[in-house]
Amino acid sequence: MFDILFTHPDFLIINKHPNVSVHKDDGETMLLHEVAKRSGDTQLYLIHRLDKMTSGILLLGRHAAAASALSRAFAERKVAKFYLALGAKKPKKKQGLVIGDMERSRRAAWKLLSSKHNPAITQFFSLAGEPGERLFLCKPHTGKTHQIRVALKSVGSAIIGDAIYNAGSEADRGYLHAFCLCFSYQDEAFHFVCDPRHQPALGEKWNSDVVSQGIESWLTPWQLSWPTIK
Repeated sequence: MFDILFTHPDFLIINKHPNVSVHKDDGETMLLHEVAKRSGDTQLYLIHRLDKMTSGILLLGRHAAAASALSRAFAERKVAKFYLALGAKKPKKKQGLVIGDMERSRRAAWKLLSSKHNPAITQFFSLAGEPGERLFLCKPHTGKTHQIRVALKSVGSAIIGDAIYNAGSEADRGYLHAFCLCFSYQDEAFHFVCDPRHQPALGEKWNSDVVSQGIESWLTPWQLSWPTIK
């Protein structure tokens, strides 16, 4: 269900496994309750969210004051987030920016609009994956629901195994992973990376030679030359 990656007196960093809900679903035990049982906390605070499909780094506050400070950092966009994804087709462009408003579409889906009143903003780089597939490194500057999933679909490379945005794509999971989180807390800079390779719970496709080489080149994503957004 999860692995505890780092323990700080004020917060925890966990690796959430795919297909685990952050909130309590029908018949499922709430994730935070399970983490607290292992960490010995009486209560944990959810600072941000990951889709059920998405694996990777999740930050949890260990008390109310820390949760408030960390939540404020997210709200003020002082936290850098980086995600890995595997797309099912060659994208319309190999790197760039996806920006636009989002609105609800059918059922659980969202769609990207051309308007930019309160837009979702996602930068991305990509590299070759397995034949006909693409490895993406995404840097979302906003935190909209399904933002990266919709962004990659909009460039013609919906995520492999994503039942909502890539119907008919069969895989052992939906291949979106919260790869890295960077933030400052009490004047200390933190950089956390969760490498999905060689972790059976996170999916086998990360381990192919070509995908693994791409991930290896991105292990310090905050140091890459991300274009400045005007």
